[in-house]
Amino acid sequence: QVQVVESGGGSVQPGGSLTLSCAASGSIFSVGTMAWYRQAPGKQRVLVASITAGGRTNYGDSLEGRFTISRNNAKNTVYLQMNSLKPEDTAVYYCNANVKEGWGVDPAVVWGQGTQVTVSS
Repeated sequence: QVQVVESGGGSVQPGGSLTLSCAASGSIFSVGTMAWYRQAPGKQRVLVASITAGGRTNYGDSLEGRFTISRNNAKNTVYLQMNSLKPEDTAVYYCNANVKEGWGVDPAVVWGQGTQVTVSS
């Protein structure tokens, strides 16, 4: 069984920074793309950023430049550095990982429980 656990959320003032972490653990053969999504109250969950095992990144609309995604393959961990935070960045941030549990086993997307980020003065 695979688990994905986020950490690093919290409250910050506008203009501040936060770094989120997300680690995949358990019965892991390999981890492919890892991604961050966010869901604000009353809104749909949307992509923030994703990163392949080879390091290719993709960002949601208008986030590149303020947000930076990175990963440590040896630790099956992905990070999200968030700078110049705005009140509209307030949301629950979710991580997912595309995980294979064995050779020849189809990969599956595993989601974490989410971590709250609140940007407010």
